[in-house]
Amino acid sequence: MERVVAHYYIETPLAPEHAAAVLAGEQSSGTFVPIPGETDELKQRFAAKVEAIDLLDAVKEPAMPGIANNGKLYQRAHIKVSWSVENFGKNLPVMISTLQGNLYELTQFTGLKLMDIELPLSLTQHFKGPEFGIEGTRKLTDVYHRPLIGTIVKPSIGLTPEQTADIVQLLIDAEIDFIKDDELLSSAANSPFDKRVDAVMKIINDHADKTGKKVMYAFNISDEIDTMQRNYDKIVASGGTCAMISLNSIGISGVKKLCDNRQLAIHGHRNGWGMLNRHPLLGIAFPAYQKLWRLVGVDQIHVNGLQNKFWESDDSVVRSIQSCLAPIVGTKTILPVVSSGQWGGQAPETYRRTKTTDLLYMAGGGILGHPAGAAGGVKALQQAWEAAIAGLSIEEAAKRHPAFAQSVAKFGRKQ
Repeated sequence: MERVVAHYYIETPLAPEHAAAVLAGEQSSGTFVPIPGETDELKQRFAAKVEAIDLLDAVKEPAMPGIANNGKLYQRAHIKVSWSVENFGKNLPVMISTLQGNLYELTQFTGLKLMDIELPLSLTQHFKGPEFGIEGTRKLTDVYHRPLIGTIVKPSIGLTPEQTADIVQLLIDAEIDFIKDDELLSSAANSPFDKRVDAVMKIINDHADKTGKKVMYAFNISDEIDTMQRNYDKIVASGGTCAMISLNSIGISGVKKLCDNRQLAIHGHRNGWGMLNRHPLLGIAFPAYQKLWRLVGVDQIHVNGLQNKFWESDDSVVRSIQSCLAPIVGTKTILPVVSSGQWGGQAPETYRRTKTTDLLYMAGGGILGHPAGAAGGVKALQQAWEAAIAGLSIEEAAKRHPAFAQSVAKFGRKQ
């Protein structure tokens, strides 16, 4: 029988073998005491198994509260635990409850983080995965051989549909590829969803009729299920190509419900991610996280950016990008969305570290705050990536490209 294997990073004052066994029991057939119904036959079929334990360092102070160590060190380790797919079948909420449920409450651990998941073919072939992914997004936007250049409408909230449409017109005239709502806006008092879609799509459709290029706009449809479906249908009927959803707010079943429509590219925003990942010994790491959303059909997912405005390290961001690009049998590849305090100055290092142009490269202030306006901001990012692919340094690129040089003069001082 096929098995799902979870990789955890743990810390415990106990013998790691004992702590891992407690986790396996709690998350499958066992409980805190032996019970009559837990027969050898049942355990053979349904009990979780500890597959591997790799000891790491030991520390004097715990990462989180747990069992008192009575003067002992807190041992850290990587462990692998597996479950038969019979335990949850094709039920992803129950699988997530198994891999990420009460185990976080176990007092035997002073640190516990889900680092990765190995999924069997029965799951990766059952779930459809992204309908569009990287290739489909490129086809919808007609952008090849370079990253898609995108931005966020700013101010995040407070603009009317007409004001939003004016910004969209400005960005389209600047030859942007992708625009999105901020995650803080869906249907506000002065920007009802339907009116915003009508105003924005008129600009986008008129431009497409004239030029043949349809800019992708990700409308934020995050809401209750029925309202999200209605808003999804509104985008389709209006000629749109993308919907944005806040993954952590909607949940796996809500996201799958929308992805199963298979008509719009789904832009997955991970706001709330720090709550799940910021502590080094609690939560979930991005390689595991993105696999779950990819499985249910998300086409694009945020990964933060190098030299970002938040807390995440460049190494972590690079690992996230690489995990998105790693193939999963039977599914399309999800498009990494690079964002958070980005401007063209991070492009050379991003390309050097990842060696890929399969990115949606998002800059808010880096485009709209350019000295020459949005047109200069878009041009500067295009020039930055042209230079990055050519192997030029920031200084060399600035000498060659005037719009990028203006970006360096304004944003480079902050680096």
